[in-house]
Amino acid sequence: MNLNIWFCGFITAIVLFQLVSIPALILKKNDLADVLWGPAFPICAFASLCFSGQWVEKQTDLRSMLILNFVTIWAIRLFLHVGVRNLKHKTEDVRYGNWRKKWGKTQVWRSYLQVFVLQAFILFLFLIPVLLSFSSESVTMGFFAWMGVVIWVGGFILETVADEQLRRFKLNSENRGKMMTTGVWSWSRHPNYFGEVTQWWGIWLMVCELPYGWLSIIGPIGVNFLILKVSGVSMLEDLMKNRAGFAEYSSKTSRFIPLPPK
Repeated sequence: MNLNIWFCGFITAIVLFQLVSIPALILKKNDLADVLWGPAFPICAFASLCFSGQWVEKQTDLRSMLILNFVTIWAIRLFLHVGVRNLKHKTEDVRYGNWRKKWGKTQVWRSYLQVFVLQAFILFLFLIPVLLSFSSESVTMGFFAWMGVVIWVGGFILETVADEQLRRFKLNSENRGKMMTTGVWSWSRHPNYFGEVTQWWGIWLMVCELPYGWLSIIGPIGVNFLILKVSGVSMLEDLMKNRAGFAEYSSKTSRFIPLPPK
């Protein structure tokens, strides 16, 4: 196992978020971390391969190249959907704004530690399956690896469709203040997040056949915890629960896993 790959991936994650923290703290716009979040994954992945000297060798490893391309495709889509939007907005995202109000006088150092230091460590945690693939010897892809490919593609399609349906819904001025409850959003209150989680489980399945690959399950478990309990589903549910119609919507629609409407 090439430890240089792990070291390069970790250092790159730390450096990227420290660089973004400077304009974010000056402009009081912590959602710049979300702009970086998607692109940081392929940047760290490429850096771990290039600076560890494994780029040429891994170009012939189908598993590693598929994973690298999957992470890159996911990151580009996320940046176009979230990153560009945050760059256009002059005001800070409401979630970060609420944190800033809650932190009060400690907002500067809390922002730095909780947003720009902690997220670098979280990113490295999520990258564990990817880095494990890069640092392991090439092994022929088996049943679980190909199943992971199928699951990743399904998750990517679901997330893309959900985000596009929501984007079109918001473009209609008549829907201002309303909740998206049709399409895939009638099967899950957070289908885009479910699609994202599914993609990371797909990547884990692609590496679980490698030596010690099953240990990298900490990556998708971390994604699950973050989205369900910290910055995704739970936070949005708190924002939505007081909206008109949410009680009825939540009584008919699955919270996370897509299921037929009741």
